[in-house]
Parts: sequence; structure tokens; C-alpha cells
Amino acid sequence: MARRRANGEGTIYQRKDGRWEAAIYVTTTSGIRKRERVTRASRDEVSVELTKIKAKRDQGIPAADKSWKLGSYLDYWLEAVVKKEDKPKTYEQYECIARLYLKPNLGDKSLTSIGVQNVRALLSQLLEQGHSPRRVQTVKTTLSAALTCAMREELLSRNVARLVEAPKYKPEKVVPWTVDEAQRFWEVAKDHRLAAAWCLALFYGPRRGEILGLRWQDVNLLGGEFQLIQQLQTVGGKLIVVSLKTDASERPLPILGVLRDMLAKMSDERSHRPPSEHDFVFTTVKGTPIDPRNFADRMFKRLCKLAGVRVIKFHHTRHTAASMLQLLGVSPKVAQAILGHSSVTTTQQYYTHVYTEQVTSALELVEKKLQETKTAPADKPRQLVDMFDGSGSRQISRQSQTLSSFTNKFTVVKPLRLELRTPCLKGLSTDGVSHRITEVDQVLQDSRRRWSIGVVAVSAAVKNIGCEEVELAA
Repeated sequence: MARRRANGEGTIYQRKDGRWEAAIYVTTTSGIRKRERVTRASRDEVSVELTKIKAKRDQGIPAADKSWKLGSYLDYWLEAVVKKEDKPKTYEQYECIARLYLKPNLGDKSLTSIGVQNVRALLSQLLEQGHSPRRVQTVKTTLSAALTCAMREELLSRNVARLVEAPKYKPEKVVPWTVDEAQRFWEVAKDHRLAAAWCLALFYGPRRGEILGLRWQDVNLLGGEFQLIQQLQTVGGKLIVVSLKTDASERPLPILGVLRDMLAKMSDERSHRPPSEHDFVFTTVKGTPIDPRNFADRMFKRLCKLAGVRVIKFHHTRHTAASMLQLLGVSPKVAQAILGHSSVTTTQQYYTHVYTEQVTSALELVEKKLQETKTAPADKPRQLVDMFDGSGSRQISRQSQTLSSFTNKFTVVKPLRLELRTPCLKGLSTDGVSHRITEVDQVLQDSRRRWSIGVVAVSAAVKNIGCEEVELAA
């Protein structure tokens, strides 16, 4: 008699077309109980799939409400998640990548069937088609963000895009303006109609959108302070006002003297014009918002050519400001507050650059220090021995030991006291004996001096080292 299956165990059977199918009841992400089916070519294959479904069910992982294709899920993710939670610029970039690269290549695949091999093959294909490593990295990042969202919604158990290595990308080396180049640019820019905007770019280093999004209501001329609260961006060909990149980007900054004069002049001109709808500080001649690309590409590059300086990206003026703060000895924490970075590591690692003059000055200090003359003090005779190398030092040491042992044998520690008890010595006087002993002691002292002088002279002659003054204690 066949064993009766337990409730929720699932079933496996063969279909009329010869394929095998497994069916089991699961709970979906919306809380609805439904019957899920899987079909494979053999019974063993379908049994493995059934075991995986039951394992997820036992772990409390709900099943998807429907079988998602990657293309349809990307549309859902962009509209329901990215558009509501991220910046409009981020939505525009993700939508472009999904439309141009992900949907045409992987859009028809089931969300759960995409594997590491599929993602790796897509990235390799894009590289073969001539796309840059940076573009391929962006494709991988976009797909990974979408699959991560699917994991949070319990539609996937893993993110296969994270398991694929993207091609290495070497970012463009940023070479900020030197102090001389920045001064030459400022000599031309200070006479421009938007001189205050160029002053902000060079002296404070804000982002392009932060400058163009500055409003008069955020400027306090009397208090000497202005606030960076919003930014102006172009999304889908339209100018929109959005919040700043991070919370740290919202920052108050003092108004410098040169900026105060320029803003005061602009405020007087503003009072003679009709009020602007957006209340922006920097506008076109007609009072409309300035397009960020027109500001950074046309106006900025034209001024660079007039000043005769290198044409750099406008964002690199932010690097220039950070590097000048570092050159002037400003604390990295203060530079972080001025630039509006969320971490001081970002300021130091990505925006602060070392000028060639700083490297030259540092190496000149090393050169000066290592070439200082080193002389041996006269009051330290021991340093005379340190001037010899290993062999000379050992020779001096051996000779010093020989001298010490020699002198110890002949040194008279205390006066001799002889008692003339022997009959044959009674005829000798005590004074005569003492006189002979003194003569012997003087001869020994002379021998010690000649020995010491000979040891030092031989050692110095061997090493060809002259010594201007040698003191020897007898």
C-alpha cells in the first residue's frame, strides 16, 4: 500500500508530454496561499526544485505573487522605488541604462533564472562592442541596485550581480589649477557680469548646482552669511530645483569682503527689475534661471580662454579650492565643512591634491637636514673611538685591555713599609730604601705614558685619522 503524503509535502507526477511536474502550496508576499508548479525534464530534477521551494517555505521566505521578467520588474522598480526614493538625476541615469542595455539583452529572462553566467556574458559583450569600462561598471551597478530591491521584497534569495567582477576602471586624473592659474582666471572673471558666481567657485568651491540654486532669501548681507540649501539641475531637458546631495551639503558660509561688494551691487540692480519667479541670485539677462550646462561649458570655458589658463572641468574648481586650503595649512575638518562633504576622508582622498611646489619644498628640507656638518664634541673622548670602523674598534679595544693589565701589575697602590728585622739589613737606613722605591715608581710611570702614547699613535696611523687634541690620564 502506497504511503499517504503529508499535508504540505507537495506532489510529483509525470505529464502527458513526458515531462515531470511538481506542485506545492506556498504563501506569497501579499499573504495569499497559492499552488506553485515547476516543470523539468526528469523526475530527479523536479525533485531538487521541489526541495528548494520547501526549504524557502520552512525558512519563512514567501513566494513571489507572479513570475517576473527582468524587463517588467525594471519598469516596476524605476517607477515604484527609484522615482519616489532617489533624486531625479539618479532616476534619469538608471532609466537610461535599463532602456539601452539591460532590457534588450536580459529583459525576456525570468527574474529568478538570471545567473552569474548571464551577467558576466553581458558585461563581456558590452566591452567587445567598444563601451568604456566606466559604462560597463554603471550597467553592473544599475542591475545590482534592481536585484537588491528584489531581495528586499523577497523575490530573490541572492544578488547575482554582486558575484560578478566588473572591469577595472581608472578614473581621470584631476590636475587642479595652480595658484598662479587661479589668480589669472580671477583677474578676468572679476569683471564678468556673474563675477560673484565665479568668486564662489574659486573661493568657496561649491558644486555647480549649488551656485545656480542660491536664492536671495538665503543671503544675509547684514549678517554676513549665506546658506546653501538647494541646487538647480537639468533632468529630461527641464530645469528643476532639488535638495542637496547630502545633509552635510546644507551649510552656512560667511560672506567674504570681495563677495559682499559684488552681491551688494547685484542687489541694487535687482531692485530696478521686476521680481523673479524663482528668486535666484544668478540669472540670465532676462531674469530666467541659467542652464547648468551653459554655465559650466560655454561661460566657464570662454573665460578660461580669455585668461589664458588651462581649460579644466568646472567641477575641478572644487578640487582647486580644496587643494589651496590644504596648501595654506587649513585643517581638513574645516575644509570638509566649507566644501560640504559628508566625510573628511572624501575631502582628503579625492579633492585634496599636492602641488609640485610643496613636493619641492619638502625635499629641499630633507636635503638641507642630511647635509648638515656633524662634528665630534671635544669634551667626549669616547666619540673618538666611535669614528673607527669595526676592525679599528676591535684593535683599540685589545690594546686598551693589554695596557690596563700591564699597568695594573706595576701600579703601587700604597707606600711600602718595611721592617728591617733581618740582621744583614740592619745596617741599611730606611731613607735609602724609600729613595730606591720612589725611583722605581717613576720609571714605571714613564713606561706607562710611553705605552699609552704608542697605542693611540699606532691606531691613528693605521686608519689615517688625525686628531687635533688627545688627552691621556696618567
